[in-house]
Amino acid sequence: MLAGTLLLALYCGALAARDIGSDARELTVARLQAEFATHRTSVRSIEAHYAARIAALDARGPTLRSVLEVNPDAAAIAAQLDSAGGPRGPLYGVPVLLKDNIDTADRMLTTAGSLALVDSKPARDAFIVQRLRAAGALILGKTNLSEWANYRSKRSSSGWSGRGGQTKNPYVLDRNPCGSSSGSGTAIAADLALVAVGTETDGSITCPASVNGLVGIKPTVGLISRSGIIPIAASQDTAGPMART
Repeated sequence: MLAGTLLLALYCGALAARDIGSDARELTVARLQAEFATHRTSVRSIEAHYAARIAALDARGPTLRSVLEVNPDAAAIAAQLDSAGGPRGPLYGVPVLLKDNIDTADRMLTTAGSLALVDSKPARDAFIVQRLRAAGALILGKTNLSEWANYRSKRSSSGWSGRGGQTKNPYVLDRNPCGSSSGSGTAIAADLALVAVGTETDGSITCPASVNGLVGIKPTVGLISRSGIIPIAASQDTAGPMART
């Protein structure tokens, strides 16, 4: 029954993608930029498409529980990007999901999946978020994770957090999604955004990328600033991208 629901939702998502002028299942950043440049779609249409998929697959249907919250300002930001003039950044309009241990100074929370930080409101964006916004990216929401990036307990389940519950593997719903960037991996595999950002201390990007058939990169430690990312180990922590190609 769940498998049938998932297939139906994916089919409906493909129909919605044609409405925005392209097959969103095959979108890459470069192709999306071409769509924008030729006015075949808009940032608002792309945002609405992914928001609908999150509602259909994450909150309902198979209830993947990969996205903790959708940016309440995403639609307004998308409209601003559509109306803005001047040069466009290399990630203009690209919907990006962030692991919930990465600070954003907006109406979203940063909790590392923990109920203890539900009232946490960072004073500033993490460095990586500042760079994403400067490049024109649309921060679509925050993803679930193994609570405290798998530092809550030696026996905790990959993809489980007190705030978000259990993230599911989108291909086999009762299998391990791996972690700790579980929500980022599941969300991209289920086509809930174009790109996600995870963090890794030891396998937390590469393992969910492998399980979900994605490309995940752990950059050299220190290559990207960790300012604004909830830490585990200064000797190993880093943020990195997760995408389908």
